[in-house]
Amino acid sequence: METQFARYLHSDVTNRIIGSALAVHRALGPGLLEGAYRACLAHRLRSDGLEVRHEVPIPLQFDGIELDVSYRADLIVENKVLLELKAIQQLGPLHESQLLTYMRLSGIRVGLLLNFNVTRLRSGIHRIVL
Repeated sequence: METQFARYLHSDVTNRIIGSALAVHRALGPGLLEGAYRACLAHRLRSDGLEVRHEVPIPLQFDGIELDVSYRADLIVENKVLLELKAIQQLGPLHESQLLTYMRLSGIRVGLLLNFNVTRLRSGIHRIVL
């Protein structure tokens, strides 16, 4: 069970991530490829003193064996928050399902789905907690 302190720590990290994402979006605007936003956001988060891993392999366990099927989390911050970045016209239920699946497979309980291809980034942010 998640404690009040753990929720505070996750909230602090997600607030810092969102602040950094807003700064990246303000500087770059919409219309670039996902990889550009990923690189800039990772740089910004590291500059903010956060630990960031990118393109993190997520193993799949099936029938008692681990399969290397090349699922990769875009970014994992502080080993607490999984980020799935998009640069698409509109997010749909499948994108949230993808993030939920990555969270379950990785054991990370908090995720952010960020779509940078919007005029106002706030409308492209979805926070999910398992």
